[in-house]
Amino acid sequence: MSIPLRFESSWAFCDTPYFERRDGRLVLATKEIGPIVDVHTHLALSFAGRKPTVDLRAASHPAQHYLPLDRPVDIGLYGNKSFSAGDLKRLKHDLGLQSITDGGMRATHTAPNLLREMEELGISHSVLLPIDFPKISANYESYLAIARDEPRFIGFGSVHPFDGDPAKRLDEQLALGARGIKVHPAVQMFYPDTARALKLYRLCGERGLPVLTHCGPVGIETRLGRHLTQLRYYPRTISECPETTFILGHTGALQMEPALELGKRYPNVYLDVSCQSYPAVERIVNEGPEDRLLLGSDWPFYHQSHPILKVLAATEGRPGLRRKVLYDNAARLFGLPPRDA
Repeated sequence: MSIPLRFESSWAFCDTPYFERRDGRLVLATKEIGPIVDVHTHLALSFAGRKPTVDLRAASHPAQHYLPLDRPVDIGLYGNKSFSAGDLKRLKHDLGLQSITDGGMRATHTAPNLLREMEELGISHSVLLPIDFPKISANYESYLAIARDEPRFIGFGSVHPFDGDPAKRLDEQLALGARGIKVHPAVQMFYPDTARALKLYRLCGERGLPVLTHCGPVGIETRLGRHLTQLRYYPRTISECPETTFILGHTGALQMEPALELGKRYPNVYLDVSCQSYPAVERIVNEGPEDRLLLGSDWPFYHQSHPILKVLAATEGRPGLRRKVLYDNAARLFGLPPRDA
């Protein structure tokens, strides 16, 4: 479907057939589109000890996305290209020094706020992705506790490859209900294909835990982070762990094409289209493995409407493919009920 690439704001998504503004909220225009699974979301992350600095169960204020709803949006570009200089400054402060406090935008990145957005957009389930460091944080504990209480959340764990006993950590998190493991080479600072990382991936495969890895440079990370996420490190990662299911977060980000090729070549690879441009999403759904394509938003960086708009437009007139990307592929991966159950 032909849609404009530039919007005055996310509110202008209402000029498409898919969304409308209702009671001051951006919502899906029809429930017939759902259900939808969002495989890439985060709640507020804390890196100041094992206890979260933000009350993740609070709903006192509306969610503040790092890309505000009133900012101009160019879906012809990678997601973060729509951030203004001021947006990037606030984002980095919020995820940096602010992360040891209970304030800032992070205070609104809570489970109730995510659930409200999900309900408005026909999203039946969201995958919660923690990021942790040994002895510094335990975001997985709070994420998994919330997922145990709320069946609409699918909780992942987080184990650093250089943790002293990754098998023990995986088993602990599996016992807490982890349905997969999130790794982020740029943030956690490791090479994706280092021997210890490969060991962690194999341990995940033995336990039936898919690995969602941040994949590819995004352009706003540190120079080291950009180096650690280059796509050249991923072929070995995938080929040497054939029993492990990998979800390539952002489908390689700014290196989409080699990530797409990995998805086409290896049957243990799923592609998460979060943050990709609309032209890239079109290519991914047209050329990628249709049974292994997943929708992700990277909430709270973006409103969950962003990837939904791109996938709906890219699959217009192809209801079977649309159902696979929005729900069926994720449902099969995570053991969710069939769409019409």
